[in-house]
Amino acid sequence: MTAALEVLDTGPLSTVQDLGRPGYAGIGVGTSGAADRAALRLANRLAGNDEGAAAVEVTFGGFAARALRDLTVVVTGAPCPVTVGGRGAATDTVLRVPGGALLRLGAPERGLRSYVAVRGGLDVEPVLGSRATDVLSGLGPEPLRRGTVLATGPPPAHWAPVGFAPVAAPAAEELVLTVVPGPRDDWFTARALATLFGAPYTVTADCDRVGIRLDGPRLDRARDDELPSEGMVAGALQVPPGGRPTLFLADHPVTGGYPVIAVVVAADVDKAAQARPGLRLRFTARGRRGP
Repeated sequence: MTAALEVLDTGPLSTVQDLGRPGYAGIGVGTSGAADRAALRLANRLAGNDEGAAAVEVTFGGFAARALRDLTVVVTGAPCPVTVGGRGAATDTVLRVPGGALLRLGAPERGLRSYVAVRGGLDVEPVLGSRATDVLSGLGPEPLRRGTVLATGPPPAHWAPVGFAPVAAPAAEELVLTVVPGPRDDWFTARALATLFGAPYTVTADCDRVGIRLDGPRLDRARDDELPSEGMVAGALQVPPGGRPTLFLADHPVTGGYPVIAVVVAADVDKAAQARPGLRLRFTARGRRGP
């Protein structure tokens, strides 16, 4: 373990994330991990790390850190202004950060979450086999704060000589997410399902790593009885009594008592993690063409 970064600013929220701690839902522990797993994997591949190595997840920019030695760094996810030692740098590109230089991330024009991977991976104390911060349960390291010093493990012995990766920017106005209906779609009227696949919903300001509350047409139930608490997964579209769905993300609760009308496919959960307030969402059933 070698000291690598001294955190100077965290923006709205910066946490350490890896691919989470799967397999513990039976004892009430969620998977957690990076909200945009594809962006984390890409950052680590470019840095030469194992895909599941720990990195910094930065929510809406504002992150700054001082390199305590020469580092190889990659920034992926929401494209944002990046500077190294005061000079502009690119996202999705391998960056050399000299010892003493400042690394800064500004607010992204699109998307919400950016990832900072350092060659060697961040080395913090694992909990149940993961270095991920779960903001709902409190497991894992605390959210980063000014003065936190992050260490890295040993650099990989071999890595692919890739300097950058072409990546499409997150959606700016409307995002289409593919879902699998159920497991409780039979608790809703046929009209509710038609509404889900026909009308747009809007991401509200009530969104975080736990989930996204959506605004839009009501999804009316066909049944009014109570549903016993049952397991929840990332991507679940849970519908509370108000009729507007909530889309669960990485730090979702492991159980819930409201019916789930559909579940967003895993690849599109990554896209949803980049949805910022005001973005329109449309849902399409797997195999269905168009909204």
